[in-house]
Parts: sequence; C-alpha cells; structure tokens
Amino acid sequence: MSIAYDPETLHEIVDEDAVQARLDELGDSRSTAALAEKAGLLRMLGRLDEALTLAEQSFRLAHFAGDRELLTAARLRRAQVFQYQGKLERALAEMSACRATAAVENWQSVEAFAAQHEGKVLFELGRLEEARDSISHALDIRKRIGASRDQIDSSQLALEAIMRRSLRDG
Repeated sequence: MSIAYDPETLHEIVDEDAVQARLDELGDSRSTAALAEKAGLLRMLGRLDEALTLAEQSFRLAHFAGDRELLTAARLRRAQVFQYQGKLERALAEMSACRATAAVENWQSVEAFAAQHEGKVLFELGRLEEARDSISHALDIRKRIGASRDQIDSSQLALEAIMRRSLRDG
C-alpha cells in the first residue's frame, strides 16, 4: 500500500478502503508484527483508542520477547498514536528517547524512523528549525543505508513542507 502525505500536516493521506482491506487481511493475527501493523492502520483511520490498545499490546509482547530493537520500534509506534491524540509533548519525549537509543545501538533504520517522526511532531509544535534538523538527519541516514525510494521521498517531502512553512511564517 503506497502512502501519500498531506504537505500541510505531514499526516498520511489515507485510502480508507485499502486500509480497511489490509485490516481485514490481518484478521485476528496476534503476532507482534501484526499488532503493530494493525495499530498503525487504526491510527490512520482515526480509531485512536483501538490503535493505542494494540500499540500497547505490541509493546508488551516486544518487552516479553526481550528484543530491544523490536521494543524500541514498538515504543515509536505507540508514540505515533500519542501524536495523533494531540499528546505532542509525550510523543516527542518518546520519539527522542527512541532516537537516542537507536543511535547508541547503531540501529540505523530505527534511528531514521525515530528522527523522521520526531521531526513531524516538532513541525506540529511549530519548532521548524528543530524539525528541519531531525528530518535532515533521517534523510541522511536513509540515503546512507539505501532505504526505499518511498522513505527517502517522505523525508524530502517533509523538508519541503518545513521550508514552505518557514517562508510563509517567517
């Protein structure tokens, strides 16, 4: 499923039918990966209470599995739900902590994801210079590790949106 982003909010533009179809495909799957994906899909649909419940379940499963990288990724997905709930400071704190952990552990794709979403929260908070720094960091990592074209494009789109808002508000 290809994802487009609103250039004003940096939130996903959702094809609700496609998202619902993917939720239906996942069905009752309860693996950490399935719970995480379902949480993200529910978040995109605006079903934030359900998304948070599944993000918390995914977080607990990752914790019990003992895989710190998986746990960090689960924290990031939960933080995204906080962001969409409007709990921006809480989301930012979680994303920043995850970014720092990923940097120390050299989990580059997780670090890039954390920096990207940290930047999006900073953007929502109007902290545009910090947002630009975070998104630029994500883009640098994504280019260095050969991330997918979609990931690189999403970072570039976010940087363009930040520059537009900086010019407009500046």
